[in-house]
Amino acid sequence: MLDTETRVPFQAAFRSDVLRGLSGPRKSLPARWLYDDHGSALFEVIASLEEYYPTRTETAILTASAQEIAQFVGPGAVLLEYGAGAALKTEILLSALAPTAYVPVDIAGDFLAASAVRLAGRFPGLDVRPCVADFTVDFELPDDLPPGRTVGFFPGSTIGNLAPDEAKDFLRRMASHVGQGGAGLIGVDLKKDLEPLLAAYDDREGVTARFNLNLLVRINRELGGNFDIGAFKHQARWNPMDSAVEMHAVSTRAQTVVAAGQTFAFEAGESIHTESSRKYDLQQFADLATASGWRVGPVWTDSEDRFAVVALIVPG
Repeated sequence: MLDTETRVPFQAAFRSDVLRGLSGPRKSLPARWLYDDHGSALFEVIASLEEYYPTRTETAILTASAQEIAQFVGPGAVLLEYGAGAALKTEILLSALAPTAYVPVDIAGDFLAASAVRLAGRFPGLDVRPCVADFTVDFELPDDLPPGRTVGFFPGSTIGNLAPDEAKDFLRRMASHVGQGGAGLIGVDLKKDLEPLLAAYDDREGVTARFNLNLLVRINRELGGNFDIGAFKHQARWNPMDSAVEMHAVSTRAQTVVAAGQTFAFEAGESIHTESSRKYDLQQFADLATASGWRVGPVWTDSEDRFAVVALIVPG
């Protein structure tokens, strides 16, 4: 279970983000708060859906390229994974790399703990050091990690959830974690036709809708909110300026809502912007990585160039 000392600062940050986000002229909430334990579990269901190509495609790339990735990383590495979740794709890397230690980082503490136990059982002898942290801000890694090349793994196209400045800050943070000569492996969702993009964020079974609206359930539970979940609907939109699919929770009627002791008015059709998923081409991502202190190494893609796993190196 997530201890009180860890839970309190997260609770304060959640409250602050909700008050600020719902008070603005365009209501928005950071995507990281979608991932409480229930949200994380729902996302694992999303990842298995037919419409959600990123997980399936990235898993195929990692499986096909595992030995090449292992050669790039080298023996005896320490593997850090940001936003680890259930760490299902990570098993492919752990099998191929045989690292000395694995540090999964995630904001959903109970979910992370369960994943860490599962992986420790799956890979006997692996030093698993779960780290409950918000990877979008500075945080400390566990002490006394074993020596060896440190490699940051950021799968699932989660880099696309970060605004450009946030993505640069994250990549710089990861570079400081792995140090000179360290490496990164980043999942990048590539630009493509709109139809499969929008379908991936608005599945027929409505799992993504439940995942999105679960954020309102979380506000009700943790911040004394009174959102009527039935009075909001999920919507996926394409933002051509940002090359991003956006998720919104749209109010279906005029209403007022209480959260964290404050009242917020919604007009009919007004939305809360809960997530952006930016899509890159390879040159755009290379430019972003270079500006953040990395050198781009090998790139692995699927046969249709829908997704890429990009290797990065900290010069040194």
